[in-house]
Amino acid sequence: MLTLDKIYHAAFVLRNVARKTDIIYAPDLSEDSSIYLKTENLQVTGSFKLRGAYYKISQLSEEEKAKGIIACSAGNHAQGVAMAATRAGIRSTICMPDGAPISKVEATKRLGADVVLVPGGYDDASARAMELMEQTGATLIHPFDDYEVIAGQGTIGLEILDQMDDVDAVIVPVGGGGLISGVAFAIKSLRPEVKIYGVQAAGSPSMQASVRHGEPETLPTASTFADGIAVKQPGDFTFDIVSKYVDEIVTVSEDEIAAAILALIEKQKLIAEGAGAVSVAAALFNKLPLQGKKTVCLVSGGNIDVNILSRVITRGLVTSGRNVNLTIALEDKPGQLQQVSSIIAGCGGNVVSVQYDRSDVNMAITSCFLKLALETRNQEQIDDISRALSDAGFKIVS
Repeated sequence: MLTLDKIYHAAFVLRNVARKTDIIYAPDLSEDSSIYLKTENLQVTGSFKLRGAYYKISQLSEEEKAKGIIACSAGNHAQGVAMAATRAGIRSTICMPDGAPISKVEATKRLGADVVLVPGGYDDASARAMELMEQTGATLIHPFDDYEVIAGQGTIGLEILDQMDDVDAVIVPVGGGGLISGVAFAIKSLRPEVKIYGVQAAGSPSMQASVRHGEPETLPTASTFADGIAVKQPGDFTFDIVSKYVDEIVTVSEDEIAAAILALIEKQKLIAEGAGAVSVAAALFNKLPLQGKKTVCLVSGGNIDVNILSRVITRGLVTSGRNVNLTIALEDKPGQLQQVSSIIAGCGGNVVSVQYDRSDVNMAITSCFLKLALETRNQEQIDDISRALSDAGFKIVS
């Protein structure tokens, strides 16, 4: 069973392994509450997962270690297991979804693990890991539904209370539930008045649905670019702990996650992966009652593939009103583009691309569609530009 003593023991074991990551004040992320960031994205291996994996492996018997270990992971648990196993001189095999970011796959290999890529998602990798465990007798290091793993993650809760004794609320990303189970158990055991909030991707709300219906629930799909929390079914142990100790679970959209990643880059100079940024997204988009509270957002990881990051930044710019595409129906005659450009410049917008479209069958033969890409400050400026164009007689199609 999970106990506070076990979490304290995990902290002792991890004292020279895991970093005690900083809590950073982030004044620009919310006007109504004081937001702080627990920067587990700066942890060794770039994620909190090292804590649980290392503590679990440290508690194995010599017989279990001799048989080798096996794990399934979308990437972060894989790196934690690989590092811990290699340090202990244990052979490790990690099953990963074939769609896992290349950076995570290669990092896992560099840390000394044998990687088995499995077609499908996390749950498919989990099923393959179970098959290999039966065939080889290796010891499974579960990514979340294990009390030693949960205890390792719970050391973050101890650190938060040590670093900020007047914290009012903690927001935690949720996939299978190992992280929030450990953090919630540690904090609620010592400071029951502190609110613990969970956040899931809207396309993968397995824990939220399970808590709502009173039993672990399996989703038909888990669709989100936040691969670290794309879990169809929470654990049995984690479900029980979350049901007892977590105050509320909310969801955020893909666009909101992208906007949070962008906000962390621009305002805090921090790189977070999708799963790591959902806590910040919940605060940014007012998903929780945080007004007047000192709130810690747990940024759980920073292992985002650079190819995905470029697309995420673009999506984040659109969501936050920094980029917009406008299509305007024009009469195809001289001076129209100049007039449109003058209006946009007068509102402070910047045109970055222009395209004429005379081929649409739905327009008049003497008309055209002017498609513009703009750089803007925010949604308010976009609204001002749209209003000014409409007042000048231009028809905005989209």
